[in-house]
Amino acid sequence: MAPGQEPSMGQSAGSGERAYATMIAKARSLVPQLRERAARTEELRHLPPETERDLHDAGLFRMLQPKRVGGAELDYVALIDCAELISRADASVAWNLANLASHHWMLGMFAQRAQDLVWGTDPDVLIASSFIFPAGRASRVEGGYRLRGSWPFSSGVGSCAWNMLASVVSSDDEADGIEYRIFLLPRADYKILDTWNVAGLRGTGSSDVEVRDAFVPEHLTVAVGDLAGGATPGSKVNPNPLYALPVFSLFPYVLSGVALGNAQACLDDYTEVARHRISTYNRAKLSDFQSTQIKIAEASAKIDAARLVMRAACTEAMQDARRNYSPDMTTKTRYRRDGAFSVNLCTDAVSMLFAASGARGLFTTGVLQRQFRDAHAINSHLAFNFDAAGTNYGRVALGLPSENLTL
Repeated sequence: MAPGQEPSMGQSAGSGERAYATMIAKARSLVPQLRERAARTEELRHLPPETERDLHDAGLFRMLQPKRVGGAELDYVALIDCAELISRADASVAWNLANLASHHWMLGMFAQRAQDLVWGTDPDVLIASSFIFPAGRASRVEGGYRLRGSWPFSSGVGSCAWNMLASVVSSDDEADGIEYRIFLLPRADYKILDTWNVAGLRGTGSSDVEVRDAFVPEHLTVAVGDLAGGATPGSKVNPNPLYALPVFSLFPYVLSGVALGNAQACLDDYTEVARHRISTYNRAKLSDFQSTQIKIAEASAKIDAARLVMRAACTEAMQDARRNYSPDMTTKTRYRRDGAFSVNLCTDAVSMLFAASGARGLFTTGVLQRQFRDAHAINSHLAFNFDAAGTNYGRVALGLPSENLTL
């Protein structure tokens, strides 16, 4: 949302709108202190305990969790809007918030027995993930599966008591084909490897996890095919259309709000500096330079366009789910295309503003260098690789089968 602009879920006024407005207000109120902690978050390489506590106290982790266990059960677009606000303070915090909040949403699609096991003990519990399917190997055994593998990029894993790990299920019979499945494991079943030493999103603690040989009961797994849109194993207890959305088609929008907020903060900071800064070389006001004015116009246009694209996809998907419509493959690949394209717009805006800032942006005492590093770290996620998303969209548009097996 642009500065001073309040977002809307696109629904009629009611309890849902009020809950949404309350959540947005809570997210906005955290921005000043999270911004002050950003340097410490980078130094720690994970969220400070007080930040994690603030997010819990505000209920932000539970924005998409079912109401039946005390969650807010907001529309999917809330994930973008809350992540955008928090990312204006610190992209690492927003990245972990969006990731971990989305796992409450996904757990709502598992069998009730899995939900009760996790939330029955602690409805505030945090769940990490790594959805890199080739990183794991699973085989079916009586009552469930045996799982092993090593998964990278499990964001926020140090704060979590559970983990959703994606794996290929192997079979002795090639006729069975390839099955993609997600496995829910308790903390005792995996080992955290402290590997997160990186240039951007340093505070996310996105370390590797390793599973040597774990038994995962059937009810703690879900097939990717059951998350493609429509009824899921959790539909009986969570009938809200929120839990009938196509998970991996909308996967980019779990995190795209982080790129959006980071870019908006970069633009706001650049504009504020340009209002008052005097050129080092000729003492002219930067605000009088036509080049400065054009950069602000172009960056803001890219960011505003990205916001419209992101929110439109989420709103459309919710509307379709409410009328029990499952999107076709063209729509699903369009969601992936637009998710990547919109984040690329945000990255372009940050890169342009960083270049326009000259040597000022190089100082580690300023926030611009962190916004630049975080923008490119966000953009490196596979979900935002436009070559991959664009190629698959083009294939489907040309009548060829999708190459993304999660859709």
